[in-house]
Amino acid sequence: MKIKLDKQRFNQGLERLKLEYKILAPVTKPFKGTFSDTDLTKYEEIERIEDIEFNKKSNFSVKEVILPINQILFYFTEKEFKTSDVDDKKLLVFLRACDLNGIKRLDEIYLNNGVEKDFFYERLREKVKFVLIGCKESYRNCFCVSMKSNKADNYSMGLNIREEEVYLDIKDEDLNVFDGKECDFEVDYVRLNNISVEIPRNINAAQLSKHEMWNEYDARCIACGRCNFVCPTCTCFTMQDIFYKENDKVGERRRVWASCQVDGYTDMAGGHSFRKKQGERMRFKVMHKIHDFNKRFEYDMCVGCGRCDDVCPQYISFSKCIDKVKEVVNEEEK
Repeated sequence: MKIKLDKQRFNQGLERLKLEYKILAPVTKPFKGTFSDTDLTKYEEIERIEDIEFNKKSNFSVKEVILPINQILFYFTEKEFKTSDVDDKKLLVFLRACDLNGIKRLDEIYLNNGVEKDFFYERLREKVKFVLIGCKESYRNCFCVSMKSNKADNYSMGLNIREEEVYLDIKDEDLNVFDGKECDFEVDYVRLNNISVEIPRNINAAQLSKHEMWNEYDARCIACGRCNFVCPTCTCFTMQDIFYKENDKVGERRRVWASCQVDGYTDMAGGHSFRKKQGERMRFKVMHKIHDFNKRFEYDMCVGCGRCDDVCPQYISFSKCIDKVKEVVNEEEK
């Protein structure tokens, strides 16, 4: 069902949905950015459409909604354990196509990557419905068109904004609470980015892994892990057992975000480490995003949101790295 309505009626519909859903969307927080005079845009709970940031790319992705930064899995004592509880209220999340395509990648890893599904991911994932925000403007460092992540159709509701009018494509009848007039429209999507990449499909992974191009990142990358933490498709984590001071035999186990780029992530007992150099870590990340994941699921892991480029303090560009990989592959074919 496709309708149009004014913002006041849309907010009235949100009030009805809030009885059943916690509603999240990109929100800009003034002067909360990296520097004292910069803003921060991230996903937070909203009350009305005016709270939603439609004109900026969010600094952080939506993944922490279903893959929390710090997630308690269970509590334990000397003799037993108890699985952690979750809020019964469902979630309704407003997001752009790149982030919705990012969710598809997370689903592959946690739900479709073997015989068993990840219990803790699945119980949050099944609570969430998505509202696709029409996005027709390419932001800084975006290359979503090249990654085929500029469009998405697996949403419960789609939304376009035209000044004071809201256009809704409602696919889920549970969200059909809005009073509007029927109309026909297409949810906006980016048709052209300022940046484009072409990923080679004839990569010789063993040969490429030894190429000197990765040595550049030994000096440039400072192993801060920012690129992983803002990425909508990075899924690395570590486990932590927290013991309480009152009784050191009682505590909780947590799943906590980690980064394949930081020191110590690949360390093993006995002092061995698989990837000690930053160039080796960069090679691992790049190959995972454009080659390894594709071999298993037949599409690329990277969605081209450009957040890793936005946040890197060393100005390392992921899209430029893809270009370098293509150049190396072309040279090896000659």
